[in-house]
Amino acid sequence: MPTDVQVPALGESITEGTLAQWLKKPGEAVAADEPIANLETDKVSVEVPSPVAGVLTEQLVQEGDNVAVGAVIARIDESATVSAAAPAEAAAAATTNPAGPAETPLPREDEHAPVAEAEQDDDHITTLSPAVRRAVLEYHVDPSKIRGTGKDGRLTKDDVIAAAEGRIQPSAPAEAGAQAPQAKAPAPEEKAPPPGPRPSPGNIGERREERVKMTRLRQTVARRLKEAQNTAAMLTTFNDVDMSAVIEARTRYKDLFEKKHGIRLGFMAFFVKACALAAKDIPAVNASIEGDEIVYHDYLDVSIAVSAPKGLVVPVVRNADRMTFADIEKTIADYGKRAKDGTLTVDDMTGGTFTISNGGVFGSLLSTPIINPPQSAVLGMHRIEERPVVVGGQIVARPMMYLALSYDHRLIDGREAVTFLVRVKEAIEDPTRLLIDL
Repeated sequence: MPTDVQVPALGESITEGTLAQWLKKPGEAVAADEPIANLETDKVSVEVPSPVAGVLTEQLVQEGDNVAVGAVIARIDESATVSAAAPAEAAAAATTNPAGPAETPLPREDEHAPVAEAEQDDDHITTLSPAVRRAVLEYHVDPSKIRGTGKDGRLTKDDVIAAAEGRIQPSAPAEAGAQAPQAKAPAPEEKAPPPGPRPSPGNIGERREERVKMTRLRQTVARRLKEAQNTAAMLTTFNDVDMSAVIEARTRYKDLFEKKHGIRLGFMAFFVKACALAAKDIPAVNASIEGDEIVYHDYLDVSIAVSAPKGLVVPVVRNADRMTFADIEKTIADYGKRAKDGTLTVDDMTGGTFTISNGGVFGSLLSTPIINPPQSAVLGMHRIEERPVVVGGQIVARPMMYLALSYDHRLIDGREAVTFLVRVKEAIEDPTRLLIDL
């Protein structure tokens, strides 16, 4: 009797997810605990493992369908083999001509052959699953030029990636030695065309639009950010910080630090420690509102925004105020790697009392970050660039960074917000403060 594959528990308060991609096809062998599908939840992607070893015989839901925790999405036959589960057509073809060379089978009427005519393009695009659509947009490939290897000739994510990696450069427009025809000069009585862009005849009719359903993660991000704007009395205060001292410290100790701890010394550890120091003076920045009460925390759990293939995620560095520089850097590096691999868990991103977002890694000069509820403040870091500043009455070039603190004015007064940001600035410009808790 086939074994049901059920949607696993997805975390506290999460009752359903979206089946983003099938990793195994019907007829393929699977090992026990081998992932057969990817689910998207409000926060993370979760792999669905096979409970037993056998052959995947049925897929009960389609990519893009919403599925509840505990729902049966597939069936595994423990007694079946790959050959027994193979399609009957393949077996028939093998017995028809066992000795001679195999002929290329003609596609059935319901199969999607490679698109050769313009009127077929739209039909081809509509068959793309959400995961394949995202891959097409990410790798900038034309799906109509790729032959699918999936069921009924449909494209898979692997087809798109393979096409992107083996992309053929366009051939030269003319053979060696050939000359392009020269444009004919306009007659004297002809008037020059008016300035401005003109439509290219070759592009007429090739304009397209595509509608792609928002991922569950993107829907959640959109909803929570809008809730923050609607609920919090949000305000942002700015300051700038001279990064000379931190850059000098990193340059002096980076080799020794990496040799001892096995991790590079980055800027983020300095800012996490600076925020922990400042939060001791201004505890409201590390607090939250629950109903008509203010909840103060004697610990600092910092949500660090890191980049993932499907957008920014914010795993939590817990007890950051009690961690060493090396512990902070190792934790952030581990989260960054797992974010790219898609292996972050719901627990990794649950909680957090304060957020740090570094838009500078993407080149941002200045921004107004949005609070991550129920937190009451977020620090935005930005790119470092040399700017003229006055030091000791002289104009000098210094590596400067703009800092932005967005905060909930219902809980944090302007004086407190400015003081917190000044404390961070002082600690970064004089890192010795971090060592002596000043």
